Amino acid sequence: VLRTDQAHVVPLTDDLRFLEQYLAIEQVRFPDRLRVTWSIDDRARNALVPGFLLQPLVENAIRHGVARRADAGRIEISASIVDGTLHLSVRDDGAGLHERTAEGVGLSNTRERLHTLYGDAARLTLQTPVGGGTEAIIELPFREASA
Repeated sequence: VLRTDQAHVVPLTDDLRFLEQYLAIEQVRFPDRLRVTWSIDDRARNALVPGFLLQPLVENAIRHGVARRADAGRIEISASIVDGTLHLSVRDDGAGLHERTAEGVGLSNTRERLHTLYGDAARLTLQTPVGGGTEAIIELPFREASA
């Protein structure tokens, strides 16, 4: 992770592969309480994204959504391309956002990385979807990895 000779952007498929490994560890921590669903468009898999982009969002979903529940929790991870924009989403079915919740290091760093790489062309938003929980949405210009 800390190697400086690595590219700043990677194909989304690489980021998803890392995320699957991370979630395998979390499944050991929450064997009967963590359900993950994926909805990744095939073309989006080849999108270039900052490395380790989704991990802090998933970590927050586990920490603030699943881990605080007594019963099983769900995380939904999705990626799609709409009108030249890559849309990434991490949604949990936990308690949702609280007005006085301060933004942590993971979200702050993610926002800063997006701004550094894309300026105003990218954004990270948090919302409480209909039905509750929290959804983190990243929108950034779609750039495809070369074959």
